[in-house]
Amino acid sequence: MNNRLTRLEDIETLLGAGQFDRARMLAAELLRHNPQDSAAWLCIARTAVGMGALHVARTALERAENGLQSDERWIYTKAVVDHYLGQSDRAAAALKQLIEHRTSLSKDATIFLADVLHRIGRRDEVRELVDSGGAWTQELRGQILAARSGADSDPQRAAVELETLFRHPGDIEQRRNAGFEAIQLYDRFGMYQKSWELAREVHQATGSSSDTQGFLVGIQEQQSLLTAQRSCDAPRARQVNGTGFIVGMPRSGTTLIEQMLDRHTQIQGIGEYEGISVLGGMLRHQGIGFNKLSNLDSSFTQQLQNNYLEHATPSKEGKRWCIDKSLLSWQFLPAIAAILPGSRCIHIARDPRDTAVSLYLSNFQPSNFSWTRSLNDILKVLEAERSLSLDAMHTLGIQHEAIVYEDFVEDVLGHAKRLASFLDVECEPAMLHPEDNKRTVLTLSHEQVRRPVNRSSIGRWRNYEWAFGREWERLVALHESRRGG
Repeated sequence: MNNRLTRLEDIETLLGAGQFDRARMLAAELLRHNPQDSAAWLCIARTAVGMGALHVARTALERAENGLQSDERWIYTKAVVDHYLGQSDRAAAALKQLIEHRTSLSKDATIFLADVLHRIGRRDEVRELVDSGGAWTQELRGQILAARSGADSDPQRAAVELETLFRHPGDIEQRRNAGFEAIQLYDRFGMYQKSWELAREVHQATGSSSDTQGFLVGIQEQQSLLTAQRSCDAPRARQVNGTGFIVGMPRSGTTLIEQMLDRHTQIQGIGEYEGISVLGGMLRHQGIGFNKLSNLDSSFTQQLQNNYLEHATPSKEGKRWCIDKSLLSWQFLPAIAAILPGSRCIHIARDPRDTAVSLYLSNFQPSNFSWTRSLNDILKVLEAERSLSLDAMHTLGIQHEAIVYEDFVEDVLGHAKRLASFLDVECEPAMLHPEDNKRTVLTLSHEQVRRPVNRSSIGRWRNYEWAFGREWERLVALHESRRGG
């Protein structure tokens, strides 16, 4: 028993230090001794949240529920998972319960509640939280939320407050959040030079060093397969039905397409599901590159498919399709062809300059998206994606549909019919109003997709025209050549 308590204390220390993988290993060791250990399952859930494996966290919370459903840490962790999986109203109710009971997590619960309420548009309640004060407003996280809450009434003042918070010493992640909040506000009211300069400063002060070449290694491996005109000849698992991917760069319209499809009575969007990255991680762990997929054991192939589908099957009655908008899917197309045969892909592309501006001015996770800190690196990644995705899907025999964002915005009805036909369903009027989707959106597009489809983001790059040189011309010409489809 003492050894177990010591291990739990060690796990708590590792969680506090952000060492989620080591914490997970210790929790797994406890579960080997007692598979019913609720505290260990809760630790697994918390490490999974830290690693972005939200569906793993949900399953672990279910395993811990019988012993810990009244435990404040379990309630808080479940609220976090509920929010990130789109059940934000339920998360808010649980967080309010923790606050009202004055638990040891009341401060963290208040800060997270303010963020949840902001994300789902309940801004008056955020203002009430801020006005009520409390110890949470003295923390950097609370100060950021307080400044953000004033942005609707006085965005310029909020921008200055957020920029000041970025420049204060303190937690680098929170300073980064404050900086990018200010950047978006400066952009909103037309201070474009200020916005761009602040973005450069925030990237330099809070970003990770960029290894774009390392990031592109897997892409180059796929390109070599395409050059050899090799389709995927790996042992195939059973055909899947109802599995779809939205393939494209971040900030290219992927969320808009997913929200449109999710409005259909037979289609369920599952957001940025981590399943494809877990699948890729398992392949890497086994030392299996895309050029070695033909060496996969058929039983292992089926296991990989089952692991992906465990949380990528419709959870609502009447749904035939699950649509995954993982930002990584374009990097794993050979694996999708080999392990999830029968999947259908919707590729979307937006003017590369508009995409680049949005990437550079947005707060992406700095280690996984370190290439967003440099316009030159963004260009390299955009070129890789544009040269790869459609050719790869064609060569690999993946059924796909190609959408150009600007064409989509100009003809929403035509594209809704086209996508419905591609998925073998009838077009429904609700698809024309993705802004009415009630599911929580947690991507960086969460505010844009709550407005009717519009042209406001087309040509945004012109506000930053001085940042683009002739090196962008080839990619722009390629994009324009694909228009009109």
